[in-house]
Amino acid sequence: MGVDWKSRRTVEGSSEASLDELAELAGGAGAIVAGRMLQSRDAPEAATFIGHGKVAELAQSVQAEDADVVIFDRDLTPTQQRNLEKELPCKVIDRTQLILDIFARRARTREGRLQVELAQLNYRLPRLTGHGVEMSRLGGGIGTRGPGETQLETDRRRIHRRIKKIEDDLENVRAGRSLHRRQRQAVPLATLALVGYTNAGKSTLFNRIADAGVLADARMFATLDPTVRAVILPSRRRVLLSDTVGFIGNLPATLVKAFRATLEEVTEATLILHVVDVSSPHAVEQTGHVMKVLAEIGAAEISQVLVLNKVDRLPEGEADTEAMRRRLLGDSGTQAPAVAVSALHGTGMDRLLAGIDQALPFDPIVRVRLRLPLGEGARISMVHDLGRVIETRYDGEFCEMDTEIPESLRQRLAAYIVP
Repeated sequence: MGVDWKSRRTVEGSSEASLDELAELAGGAGAIVAGRMLQSRDAPEAATFIGHGKVAELAQSVQAEDADVVIFDRDLTPTQQRNLEKELPCKVIDRTQLILDIFARRARTREGRLQVELAQLNYRLPRLTGHGVEMSRLGGGIGTRGPGETQLETDRRRIHRRIKKIEDDLENVRAGRSLHRRQRQAVPLATLALVGYTNAGKSTLFNRIADAGVLADARMFATLDPTVRAVILPSRRRVLLSDTVGFIGNLPATLVKAFRATLEEVTEATLILHVVDVSSPHAVEQTGHVMKVLAEIGAAEISQVLVLNKVDRLPEGEADTEAMRRRLLGDSGTQAPAVAVSALHGTGMDRLLAGIDQALPFDPIVRVRLRLPLGEGARISMVHDLGRVIETRYDGEFCEMDTEIPESLRQRLAAYIVP
């Protein structure tokens, strides 16, 4: 069930396109779409969102199709949801509930499950309903007779306690991530974050670049838990590449808040690879959504490379990289360079890696001779990990190496350089 507001046309694209996306989300949750309906209104109706006349029409359609659930393409208030469930012979859920259900299915790590549960509890709390005084806890003795603490109040207190516990656990996760991030930053490694609209091909691109074996699926939100892999660029610099959850239009604020710990990986990135499905008729709107979320999480100022994915699906003559870049970015002021690729077929990967090399802060490769004590195993390992060892010689308690390493690493090991 979708709604087209006559009085506020937004940049989110047509209501029909939003319904198409909702149908794809429903399919990802295991539903079979039996029908769809669109209501045009000036503003939402307070009691039922779509008006009593449309509710009656919707009830007839539900009975005709023998439907189990009605999914609304907008968020419903608790009152609207209760009123609709009284009028309709089936369950009623909204867009946020549907996305939360998909997230709950896809979360694999402890962090992912905690974030999903937190979002579900925050969504469910204002929607708790009591079931009368028969659920009251009655006291015994003088002064305690009559309705005591209701089951509703008990449930609310239990949920508040659970929310507090999850928030504390996620704070520990955030602290752990910060520690790992500081450890990574102690070694001169640039970090790249793959972001993009859901189903833009990020995981396929991630597998193509990093040979990671991450699940690549046409379903929305197939990737929920982030993965990090090391990648060697043409300059022989080693960088860390992370795959993140896909963004989506009308992403509920509760989800953005709940997944802030994961999205911090994006805010700390040196460079963002913004993947766009250029074959989608809604590519411009999807690019705008991603830019909006990046601004919300404080990552709008990080340098980007626009990865124009799925160019193999475009008709000949339409794969003009610069024209596509201007069309997607419009007047946003972002001057991100663009690279056209096909992650599925491997087209343009060399150009993409070269573009990343060019967009990253310059850290040239230099040739130096190092003389390190054998007890400095960590530094010797760092040279092997981040540079190229041409020749190694051992002299008593020392290891002497002819190397090609990044300038940033040369500065860290300046005390061990042989003139």
